[in-house]
Amino acid sequence: MNVRRIGYAWAALAALSSIPAQGQAATQPDLGARSAAKLTVDGLSFKDLNRSGKLEPYEDWRLTPQARANDLVGRMTLDEKAGTMMHGTVPAPGNTFGSGEHYDFEGAAKLINEKRVSSFITRLSGSGPAIAEENNKLQALAEQTRLGVPATISTDPRNHFQSTAGAGVDSGGFSKWPESLGFAAIGDDALMRRFGDVARQEYRATGIHVALSPQADLATEPRWSRITGTFGEDADLASRMVRAYVAGFQAGENGLSKDSVVAVVKHWVGYGAAKEGWDSHSPYGRYATFPGGNFAYHVKPFEGAFAAKAAGVMPTYSILENLSIDGKPVEQVGAGFNKYLLTDLLRGKYGFNGVILSDWAITNDCPAACRGEWKAGQPPVIGMPWGVDDLTETQRFAKALGAGVDQFGGTENSELLVGIVKSGQATEARLDQSVKRILVQKFEQGLFENPYVDPARAGRIVGSPAFQAEGEAAQARSLVLLEKKNGVLPLTAGKKVYLQGLDAKIAAARGLVVVDSPDKADVAIIRTGAPHQMLHPNYLFGLMQHEGDLDFKDGAADYEAIKQASAKVPTIVSVFLDRPAILTGVKDRASVLIGDFGVSDAALLDVLMGKAKAQGRLPFELPSSMAAVQSQASDKPYDSAAPLYRFGYGLTQ
Repeated sequence: MNVRRIGYAWAALAALSSIPAQGQAATQPDLGARSAAKLTVDGLSFKDLNRSGKLEPYEDWRLTPQARANDLVGRMTLDEKAGTMMHGTVPAPGNTFGSGEHYDFEGAAKLINEKRVSSFITRLSGSGPAIAEENNKLQALAEQTRLGVPATISTDPRNHFQSTAGAGVDSGGFSKWPESLGFAAIGDDALMRRFGDVARQEYRATGIHVALSPQADLATEPRWSRITGTFGEDADLASRMVRAYVAGFQAGENGLSKDSVVAVVKHWVGYGAAKEGWDSHSPYGRYATFPGGNFAYHVKPFEGAFAAKAAGVMPTYSILENLSIDGKPVEQVGAGFNKYLLTDLLRGKYGFNGVILSDWAITNDCPAACRGEWKAGQPPVIGMPWGVDDLTETQRFAKALGAGVDQFGGTENSELLVGIVKSGQATEARLDQSVKRILVQKFEQGLFENPYVDPARAGRIVGSPAFQAEGEAAQARSLVLLEKKNGVLPLTAGKKVYLQGLDAKIAAARGLVVVDSPDKADVAIIRTGAPHQMLHPNYLFGLMQHEGDLDFKDGAADYEAIKQASAKVPTIVSVFLDRPAILTGVKDRASVLIGDFGVSDAALLDVLMGKAKAQGRLPFELPSSMAAVQSQASDKPYDSAAPLYRFGYGLTQ
């Protein structure tokens, strides 16, 4: 008995009920192909993806995505199913992270043909047309495989100012908007959804299908290094912003369509309650902790995502330290290995039926170079197997699979999943569940019909003047005016200005006279970042991320510049609040004090010269001292004693 042939027959029989009845309209989609032939059936065109010369149910765009996925899974080998469950990295020449302007297509072909991978993160930067061309070439490789399964291409956020590896990509030619915190500062749901819609258009124009965002994590621990990607510390505000973000990217709240970008909401759940502010990319930051008993508060922003029918969820690296829920201790493993968090809570209580995509490299080992012996210049060693450090890589795959993970981020080791099934540690039917979820989304997005994009169209859409203008207007709106004294604003043309951290050419183009010393100036303008320390330089992410104290310290270059300038001339200070800076030492020295969440020099000057208005309100409170920070609970909002500026503070301009 040929079990696979029987599977085909059942799938085909089930599919028949999904074909439109005779006389019912079937709208011919555009078909994009490089190597697959086209079939004509009933006067309609279809792609012959498996080169069989006949129309298979999975090739029939008249059928439902579910029927097509069922048929395709029945045709796949175990190797192909395991490959579908990998979410790898498109390699780039000479760059471990896959960054650059071109793909390594020889390396990509090996992943597609030998590992059977069909989902990838891209970290390319550059113009829209250039990225579109590279993604088209990748799709051409995927089209040549046995079943012609198209590639799904994902990205970290790329429309903002932050571009730290593992958190964001340089915006390149894409329109540039404030960080997520900036949208929370504005608090406008419609603007948030509009941003998602613009970014969706730019992503799809370049052949990107999955947004590894938004961050629904709450910024309740002010020392944490991932705050800039959140919507602040208020759960209700974050829930609204997350819902609007998802709706924008997915082109509505009714699930995926051919115009959607999958929103992968992260990081389920509690990541923002980082113990002592250490981030769980690194082994010393593996714990999130809940001394205030506030776990449920950290779930609330995800409810906004579920209301918008987010199609993806990414579990956190963090172990929820000594947490009990309903009297039951939560297993002390990272969320990607935690069956309670993924199966019982996420799928059970919240009814999530999309794809659970693990965060990157949870199945990897974390050897000595990962645990503090890494040196700059050495190849990076990345692994986050928190709580299962002593298991083998194969055992980690098996545990994550059992917990409920559908797809494994940052790895292409599909052969280990094959081995797990062959050794009886998991059934092939368990893989089928995840593979169907992944394939349904490819069908819903129309990738089997046409995964290719028009580079010329990408050139018109990506970073268009209209989108850029919208982004700059949002940047200006997101600024939070904290202090406004001495009648300094608005600046007028002809004013002599001393600048630090701001482009003199942009200031001069607005009629300001740039001088080289505060002594010669009418006003000084200083742009600076929130303070941080480098406390873990021998850890890869410790080297890249902002950690440590939040206060300006004597001897720090920017702080000394503020002190020196303000002693001689009224001084405007703009601080990039990627974390809640302690501005106690700056407040009385600044005539104008601004909190920014990603703003161009041009947009900042528009506000300073009265051509635009700062409308932001703080999405988190700004503490008054490090003692207050150290005394607060990591999981509670508004928990700093005597904050210098409270949540929601902002002056009118």
